[in-house]
Amino acid sequence: MLFNFRFLCSSGNANKIHIHLGQCIRRYRFGHPTETYMQLKGRDLLTLQNYTADEIKYLLWVASDLKERVKHKQEYLPLLQGKSLTMIFEKRSTRTRLSTETGFALLGGHPCFLTTQDIHLGINESITDTARVLSSMTDAILARVYKQTDLELLAQEASIPVINGLSDFDHPVQILADYLTLQEHYGSLKGLTLSWIGDGNNVLNAIMTSASKFGMNLQVATPKGFEPDPTITKKAEEYSIKYGTKLFLTTDPLEAAHGANVLITDTWISMGQEEEKQERLRAFQGYQITMQTGKVASPGWTFLHCLPRKSEEVDDEVFYSPQSLVFKEAENRKWTIMAVMVSLLTDYSPQLQRPVF
Repeated sequence: MLFNFRFLCSSGNANKIHIHLGQCIRRYRFGHPTETYMQLKGRDLLTLQNYTADEIKYLLWVASDLKERVKHKQEYLPLLQGKSLTMIFEKRSTRTRLSTETGFALLGGHPCFLTTQDIHLGINESITDTARVLSSMTDAILARVYKQTDLELLAQEASIPVINGLSDFDHPVQILADYLTLQEHYGSLKGLTLSWIGDGNNVLNAIMTSASKFGMNLQVATPKGFEPDPTITKKAEEYSIKYGTKLFLTTDPLEAAHGANVLITDTWISMGQEEEKQERLRAFQGYQITMQTGKVASPGWTFLHCLPRKSEEVDDEVFYSPQSLVFKEAENRKWTIMAVMVSLLTDYSPQLQRPVF
């Protein structure tokens, strides 16, 4: 008996007992999970390239779960009570700021919003020093920055999770909201064909490096000179082969829209590209999404835009039509960023039955 007690209390077994007790406590507080818990706690989210298909699906599952429990069942879930979040915004934002700030607070946490007037990454203080200071005072960092390289250095030097709220190269939190919206609408993502008509920008990068993980096909139309980054195209081609999906690139918007379930576009002129406005408007002539574009798409097609939108990108008839999911998409920014923060900061397990992806 004494021998068995000592064996159980040895360092390795004591750790197992600690983990088991922690799981029991979680189940007591939040109910028994419907499937195996996936450990994402402590991870960064800089790009969906770093996440497996199952890990991305898990984030969407948590988002669906939180939306059901908090919005529809009106449950109070203080999952982030006692935690604080640094929000660094070099670029202005509506959806990213509101979804993150209100979502973190709704879960009991304290968000701290910092603009370029409050903090200057790498100017008055090095990114390395900033990362270490923030790591000592808060539990996570969400950064909306101009340069992906700044974000990567921030994550390298921080000892807490870093989340990409947007960079010049990627926009993972936007794409999670897009996929949740499509899953809710279609019931499943597998087999859908997405059509991107617009600029080869950060949002397209995020789609190209994640859509095939769900079994979705992708058809891309960009004007000559505005194609996606070659490294992203190469990676997307590799994913397409690995997951058995189709990837098609063209300069013809109608070719890209042909047979598509979802038509997607974004701004043609991102923040920091204002001087290129006239050149870009000329280059993107013929790229506006209209009902004529929808005529070559699959019956029951839908439309997505991450907002804010300009009328030259999509006309009012499509934007405010029943096919448009843009406002559901905007709302889902909140539930998906909440899922990211909960998954990276806690051991929470979703209680909702796992959705079909």
